[in-house]
Amino acid sequence: MIPSTCPLTDYFRCPEEYTEPLVSPASSPSAPGYFAFGSGTTLYGHLATEHPAPAADNPLHDAASDVFTGDGEVRLPFDPAEIIANLRNEAYTGGDARKHLQKLRLRNWDKRPFPHWPVDFSVDNLHQQLLLLCLRASGAERIPFIWFWPEGKSACATMTHDIETKVGRDFCDTLMNLDDSRGIKGSFTVIPEERYEVPDSFIDSIHSRGHEVGVHDLNHDGHLYDNREQFLERVAKINDYGRRFSAQGFRAGVLYRNQDWFDQFDFDYDESVPNVAHLDPQRGGCCTVMPYFIGNLLEIPLTDIQDYSLFHILNEYSIDIWKRQTALILARNGLMSFIVHPDYIIEPRARATFEALLDHLAHLRENENVWTALPREINEWWRQRAAMKLVPDGSSWRIEGAGSHRARLAWASEQDGNLVYTFDSEPVAVRTVAQAC
Repeated sequence: MIPSTCPLTDYFRCPEEYTEPLVSPASSPSAPGYFAFGSGTTLYGHLATEHPAPAADNPLHDAASDVFTGDGEVRLPFDPAEIIANLRNEAYTGGDARKHLQKLRLRNWDKRPFPHWPVDFSVDNLHQQLLLLCLRASGAERIPFIWFWPEGKSACATMTHDIETKVGRDFCDTLMNLDDSRGIKGSFTVIPEERYEVPDSFIDSIHSRGHEVGVHDLNHDGHLYDNREQFLERVAKINDYGRRFSAQGFRAGVLYRNQDWFDQFDFDYDESVPNVAHLDPQRGGCCTVMPYFIGNLLEIPLTDIQDYSLFHILNEYSIDIWKRQTALILARNGLMSFIVHPDYIIEPRARATFEALLDHLAHLRENENVWTALPREINEWWRQRAAMKLVPDGSSWRIEGAGSHRARLAWASEQDGNLVYTFDSEPVAVRTVAQAC
């Protein structure tokens, strides 16, 4: 991972000179809490100008009104690096204990004010709002940055399959056929111990067909993170299985997670953090639809509802929620990531729903320029992009670094009070992404 400088340069890969106007407060004496930053953006952390709210459902002070701009500076009432880390690492949950899903806990789940359902963009909104402020303070007409996805793709979609039972394992060949029929490759994450046998021939069959293998916990008993000593014993075995399976990625059972311990994994990426976790046993959510680094580990967040939650909690067998989420994420040029278990799509109604999702993703690929990629491909690209840099090239800029031939120079500018993205070859904005604060 590239050492962090300003959060905006990490997120946009833009020249640092354009983010120099940002000035954070020297200190914030108040306790951390919740506050707003423009419409649809909820933040958590220290605030220098007001006492933030202790709960997300309290009236929230809009800190956008506290921003001072003048003399080429943007003086913020908070430290954006702290706020972004708090959301991505779910610090706002206060280490809330994990519990099993119960109907009582699910009551009014869709009325919870934060994270925002069905997709939370708070981290992305903050980056974009800050870049808009920098654009104004710099006096530049536009700011160059390295586009989020290779070859100028509008967004990215990735399919993962967590295998939970022997029945699901035995259905994987059929599932690969379904994926392949739409030109989509999937990542199959296996539970190494206790649930079912994982013969080398099974792993080889996935690799040989161009799909990917990941490690899904150790035995999926829900106790991976119960205590540090047990975790270290288990993670040593998990890392060994990763090497045995030639797996680059890991996902914990039931999406249990403790980002403070992620440095013990010998994987390139993790896939255990949801964008919004209202329907999961562990509450929270990273509030972003972009991959991000936790130390040297790339987090590829889960941004779309799981098939289990869709079928067995909401009792829905249509792709309406998936279509709503993908439309929102596409409009923000983000990552659409899915978990579809082979165990839950064997019966005809669920299988038909999954096939409709595959058809929808194929449509997005062909008609909306969406990149359908394996997690390992996302990992490779995001690491390359993080190491790229923009250097002056006459009156413009060029991208340098490994993989730069796939990268695209993009521009952020203001139009009608909004931040918009453009390419030199496309005069029309790619997406309107943020309104003025």
